[in-house]
Order: sequence, then structure tokens, then C-alpha cells
Amino acid sequence: MNTELSLRSLGAASTVTGSKHLLEADGKRILVDCGLFQGVKNLRELNWEPLAVDPTSIDAVVVTHAHLDHTGYLPRLVRDGFSGPIVSTEATAAVAEIILRDSAYLQERDAAFLNKHKASKHHPALPLYDSEDARKAMELFTTHPFGAEFDVPDTGATVTFRRAGHILGASTVDIAWQGRRVVFTGDLGRYDDPIMFDPEPVTAADYLVMESTYGDRVHEQTDPADVLAEIVETTVKRGGTLVVPAFAVGRAQTLLYYLWLLREAGRLPDVPVYLDSPMAINASELLGTYSDDHRLSPEVYEGMRAMANYTPDSEQSMRISASTDPKIVISASGMATGGRILHHLKAFAPDARNTIMITGYQVPGTRGAAIANGERFVRIYGESVPINAQVANEGHGIITYLR
Repeated sequence: MNTELSLRSLGAASTVTGSKHLLEADGKRILVDCGLFQGVKNLRELNWEPLAVDPTSIDAVVVTHAHLDHTGYLPRLVRDGFSGPIVSTEATAAVAEIILRDSAYLQERDAAFLNKHKASKHHPALPLYDSEDARKAMELFTTHPFGAEFDVPDTGATVTFRRAGHILGASTVDIAWQGRRVVFTGDLGRYDDPIMFDPEPVTAADYLVMESTYGDRVHEQTDPADVLAEIVETTVKRGGTLVVPAFAVGRAQTLLYYLWLLREAGRLPDVPVYLDSPMAINASELLGTYSDDHRLSPEVYEGMRAMANYTPDSEQSMRISASTDPKIVISASGMATGGRILHHLKAFAPDARNTIMITGYQVPGTRGAAIANGERFVRIYGESVPINAQVANEGHGIITYLR
């Protein structure tokens, strides 16, 4: 039996999605993160390939944070036989429940659409996983606080979570096993972020596994509030709408904060602000539940909530798309791969008065990447939609800062 500690990356090694890192020793296996591949078709198809190891042979999963590219494969792992503990911070488990339930719903909806239109080579088309798989995955979560060392059952490994910034509950994962210390950063947040606490330092590690999505660039040192104010003002002066595809967890809340800051300073035009994403709404409400996990005071959080119109109802969303009055619309998904943002892009992208603001990393092959790269047309619901709206992307401080 191999007693040496070994590491294999089953995802996010040659691309930035599908994070799955497997530690093995003494016949035991710990998987750090269990994410979905996203982006171009050949990457998405990897989600349907059998995992490189038998899911029943994995003893535990340790999660750095809840984003889909780090947790989105968990229900499939459970469907294929995994039954061990899924370990995270408490806030990560709460956010993961929102994300995984939404992902399961989308998987089911997409399969139903393909079957209805006989648009799949598989008969019937099946979801990668369903709502019951997501529910079973959530039942396996166990949580631990930041800074407290704990044992991973039946492995001999100990783990410590430390704050990573990034989003609510995000942590670095410090694993001590077989006389070695391996630290996984997950996705690191920025220092001096207005919402999340600074990433805590890693004091020691024999091996450090670090994200490097933006490792080849230096972020601009600009005031995001100033840049956002300029984008909003120029759009409203044209009589246009600002449409923001935003990641529902993390990015949407940061945007709301800066818009609230501008409104408090009297720098935001008197136009309505819509948070049009049920998942983003639910994630925003968790700021109140986990008030010790972020910097915002209750007064600021409640001010953000009062400033924005939360629109969980689909009919409200359709009225937003139908209105030509100037406004600000924050909606998911952040890469424009699905969700309500598609209706808004279809409605607002053809009009040059409007602005589409890209605020996060866009995986190649997504609509968001096509828009960010200056494509003049994108396919939405089978139609070729012209992108005549202004696109705020690279070179704008709000974009590079939020990344």
C-alpha cells in the first residue's frame, strides 16, 4: 500500500474551471473541491465523462468556496456513489445550497427543453443531475469555523480553514497529512475589498496549490466608484439602460455596494436599480445571516437592500425587459450562459443607447466572452442578436478592480 502523499488534479489544471484536486495516502482519498467544467463545448462535455477515480473510493471532499466551478459537480459525485462527508465553512454550505439547487433546476430544465424539441442525439436527454441529487449532496455537508483545526474522519488528515476573501464563506484549505502540509488557496479575494475581509496569510506550507487566473497581469489602481459613476452617467444621458451580467454570489453584492455608495454621495442618477436574479437575491440575504463573515455594517447592508428593487418574480423581470426607460439591471449569469440576463441582453443589446458592462472573468466559448471580445452578434434563444450597445470591458477600472 502506498504511504506517500500524492496529488492529482482532475480539473482546473489546463483550464480555470472544473476544480478537483485529489490527495491520496495510505489508501485514503481526499478531494479538494468538486466543480463543473464551464465554457466551450469540449470542456462542458468533460462533465459527462466518468471521473478518473471511482467516486465510492473517495473518503471526503473539502470545499474552498461555493462557486459552481468548485462545487457544481458534487450532486453528480453523489449520484455516482460518493457518500462521505463534504466539509466546508458554514457560510459556504449555505451559499452552496443556493447554487446547487439552482444548477440542478437548470440541468432539469435544459434536458426538458431538448426532449420537447427533439434537439438531442440522446433519447431521452437526461440532466447531469437533478434536484434530488442536489438535496442528497447537501445532506452530506459538515461545517467548521475559520481557524479551528479538525480531523477528516477515517483519513488521518487534519484541516484548517482560513479566510480567503473572494465570497461569503470562502477559505484557504490547510491539510496536514503524512507529515506534510499542503495548502490550497481556492480563489483568493483582493485586499481592502469593501465587503469581504482580507485573505489571511498562509504561515507555512510544504506545498502550495494556488489559483492563477489573473497571475499574468497587474490590476489597475483606480477607484471603482468613479469608473462606475462615469459608465452610469454616460449611459443615462443617452437615455439608455445599463445591463450587467453578474455572478450571483459575490459580484452582484459588490456592485450593489458601489451603487449604494454613489447614491449616498448624490452621484447616482435618479434611475431605478434592479437586482433581477433569484439566486443573487438569496445570496444577498445571506449577508444578514452571516454578518460576522463580512465587513458591512447592518446599516450599510440595509441601505443596499432599500436602494435596489429585488425582483424574484419572472413577470417583474419581463416588465424590466419591456421598459425603455433608463435604469440599471444586474442579472445572472455572469458569463451570460443562461438565466434572466439572456432576456435582457436580447432586449437591450441591439440599441446603441444602452451599455453592457462585463464585470468578471469570461470563460472562452461563453456569450459573455463573445461580447467582451467585441463580437457583433451573439446567439440567444436560437436568434442572432446584434450587439449595438456600448460594451464596458477591459480598460475600465471597475472591471479590472472587481476581478
